[in-house]
Amino acid sequence: MRSHLSQSSFIIICSLLLTLLPVQSGHAEEGTIVDGAGFTLYDIESIHGSDDNRIAQDPVCDRSKRPKIIAVEPDEAKPGQKVTIKGENFGTKECFHGVAFSAAGQAKIDFTFVNETTIETTVPDVQPGMSFIDIVAGGGNARSKAFLVQAK
Repeated sequence: MRSHLSQSSFIIICSLLLTLLPVQSGHAEEGTIVDGAGFTLYDIESIHGSDDNRIAQDPVCDRSKRPKIIAVEPDEAKPGQKVTIKGENFGTKECFHGVAFSAAGQAKIDFTFVNETTIETTVPDVQPGMSFIDIVAGGGNARSKAFLVQAK
């Protein structure tokens, strides 16, 4: 009888513990830190290890110099027209990540890296109105003053 009580007590305790443990699914929400997942969690190709040659070719980005947009020329344009973003600390071509228009949401914006103070881009096909232009460089991001997207 005594072993029967021990077994049922053990089963009850295990059942209670299982109900208190969090349920984990095989997928994590975006932005969740998952130990050991690396970039593969976000469909970004892994570097597949490293060697001295790969490390020597890896660009060294200066993260201490925050980029700044000084001017966008012209300060208003129609979709499809080219604009030039002037500023400072845009970094090197390898360390520059991209350009975004707030009115375009997550749309990929094509750009040309001219040098560490100049980027050229084309106004995306968005509704007319005020927008901001953001750049993302090795040292962070910068936002322009308001930019007017004109009607086509």
